[in-house]
Amino acid sequence: MKIRVYYEDTDAAGIVYYANYLKYCERARSEVFFEAGETPQSASGYFVVKELEAKYLSPASLGDILTIETELLEKRSASIVLLQRVKKEASLLFEMKIKLAYLHQGRPVKIPEKIYRLVSAWESGE
Repeated sequence: MKIRVYYEDTDAAGIVYYANYLKYCERARSEVFFEAGETPQSASGYFVVKELEAKYLSPASLGDILTIETELLEKRSASIVLLQRVKKEASLLFEMKIKLAYLHQGRPVKIPEKIYRLVSAWESGE
């Protein structure tokens, strides 16, 4: 997924504010659902962040075109682990490893097969 950095994404120096990298990754994860005519939450459940490890490697700036890549590292019955990278051309700017738990009414439940099929797109690192 590609994202352009807008003025609203930056601090006074024109550098992307650190929390926006998390938003960019969230948008990339959500887009897989939207492209399939689905939403990231449904009557059967929703994902929540259980763990997150982030590395800020190089800053992005106003006007940059960023690519967000997502790779599925692990699938369990009620959780997935992803590696997400934000790049500017070939330069790696940010990466995070994120564990998402699938819940229904606040309790962990098995991820439905339909959701597994959607997130399987990330097995190839899209």
